[in-house]
Amino acid sequence: MWLCSVSEILPVITAILGIGIALQVISSRLQVPSVLFLIVVGVLMGPEGLGFVTSATFGDGLATVVGLSVAVIVFDGAFHLHRDRLSDAPRTITTVVTLGALVMFLGTAAAVRLFVADDWGIALLIGALLIATGPTVITPILEVVDVREHVASTLEAEGIFNDVTAAVLGIVVFETVVLASEAAMLPGGFLTRIVSGVGVGAVVAAAVYVIVVKLDSPGVDAKRTVRLVTLGGAFVSYGLAEAISPETGVAAAAAAGILLGNVDDLPHREEVSSFGRDLTLIALAFIFISLAALIDFDTVIGLGPGGIGVVVAVTLVIRPAVMFLSARESAFTRSERFFLSLVGPRGIIPASVATLFAIELQEAGQFDAAQTLAGTVFLVIFITVVLQAGLARQIADTLDVQPMKTIIVGGGRVGRTLAKRLENRGENVVILDRDPEAVEELQRADLRAAVGDGTSADALEAHGAENAKLLVAATPDDDANLLVSQLARSTFDVETVVARVNDPDNVEAFETLDVRAIDVSSAMAWSLDNEIERPTLSHWMNQIGDGHDAQEVTITAETFAGETITDLAAEIPNSVLIAVIDRDDDTFVPHGDTTLRAGDRVTFLGDTEDVETAIRRVHPHE
Repeated sequence: MWLCSVSEILPVITAILGIGIALQVISSRLQVPSVLFLIVVGVLMGPEGLGFVTSATFGDGLATVVGLSVAVIVFDGAFHLHRDRLSDAPRTITTVVTLGALVMFLGTAAAVRLFVADDWGIALLIGALLIATGPTVITPILEVVDVREHVASTLEAEGIFNDVTAAVLGIVVFETVVLASEAAMLPGGFLTRIVSGVGVGAVVAAAVYVIVVKLDSPGVDAKRTVRLVTLGGAFVSYGLAEAISPETGVAAAAAAGILLGNVDDLPHREEVSSFGRDLTLIALAFIFISLAALIDFDTVIGLGPGGIGVVVAVTLVIRPAVMFLSARESAFTRSERFFLSLVGPRGIIPASVATLFAIELQEAGQFDAAQTLAGTVFLVIFITVVLQAGLARQIADTLDVQPMKTIIVGGGRVGRTLAKRLENRGENVVILDRDPEAVEELQRADLRAAVGDGTSADALEAHGAENAKLLVAATPDDDANLLVSQLARSTFDVETVVARVNDPDNVEAFETLDVRAIDVSSAMAWSLDNEIERPTLSHWMNQIGDGHDAQEVTITAETFAGETITDLAAEIPNSVLIAVIDRDDDTFVPHGDTTLRAGDRVTFLGDTEDVETAIRRVHPHE
């Protein structure tokens, strides 16, 4: 029940939401994950600080509010987990959420048993809960750390699937091991609850689909109807599943989100996405501050050195072992594996579930077990959020895992086609266009696009021009393209600037800025000539990204300078062709005895994965 009157609790809720939203804005400006600010402010507002929020503030109602908030957050994260994203690193994702989760569960339990707990039941319970990372902490990190798609997809998939695993496994361990001491029932109870939750989510998703797709909504209310019905599905799936079996609501919300997010003909997808993301930010602010305020530092400190031992084992031994075991696909560099190992903060699921279990243990007279549970879980959450989430951008910068951006100004046919080709090669592309409808269409095509005026320095800066390696001015207006090019060169010192030139008489103006000017008429003539004279090569080049690739790499003094093409060929896959070398403005086809020099740009042709392997052989750090 609520232990405070409405007049007493309203100012608290208002303050939490107001401060939480303000912190979201500040974190965006400072490029620091918002969860760092939220957990610190939560502690300051709690009994350990100002005492503005206490365990009596919300009473039993906190569990319900947190549960519904988690439902929205998990549903939103799952809605964005499109099947194309899961295919970015399928083997890695599968391993992380299966074998990786098992290793994390048992490894953490062993560490807890060794350092802080005398009871295997409590150790297994803590191990189950700390499987979770979750969208509550991963989403804010990925908003400020721009990693490659396969890395982001791995973190997002882990957050969704392992949240479900932690919530369901936690309640099953609590009921079968901690309370009943019937460990043999653990596998069956886990699978039963997973199937139950996913089944409810699938039924709700089907109902939502029928309502928003098969039935006609009033024209003026169509977008609103789709938003409300789809997001309502998150609450309904969570509530129904919880009514059937405790702690299955997360599985239901996740299942509903994934299924609806992968419906290709879901109308007004962007409306649902933006509305869900706004609700997520509000829910995130509320639950992180509220639960952080409940951290009892006396309980945490009471763990002694053993608590630190658990944190070290979880963060520096078990998680790195999981990630290096899982991320075996060639797309992952060593630096990306280290990034995945060092950035795995724990989120709301372990905090909320541990709080509920600790209360039940106290009511059952198991005070030591309750303190060990709450203290260990909150200690791991607090340290991983502060260090791993708070320093995520610095970790990414140190490991050099953030690919420099490619900015395309102009989202017409030229910009769209170029963006697709670059994304197929793994580039980090964002399209800027003034037209909101054009941007929405680009986003529906799964391209990263934003409304912005590329002729404005502020707009270019807001979308990362200072860190861009390539900027393409692709509008149909030469004057606009020239201004974009001038800003890229003079204001942001972009390494490579390429511009579409519609009038051949304007080429010289671009070249004086050291801009690569692509004369549209000449480019068309060149394409037609290739199609006439060398159709096979033309078709191959037009299909780059569909399983094969052409990439250039620069030879440095530390790599193959002074060695021959034969030496280089022995170090790369046999299927990769060393096609041409660019040296001092001279481009030529090499032979086996050609000696490489520092500064040579070598072009590799071949299957995509083999070309990527060749690039890494030449530059192992990339």
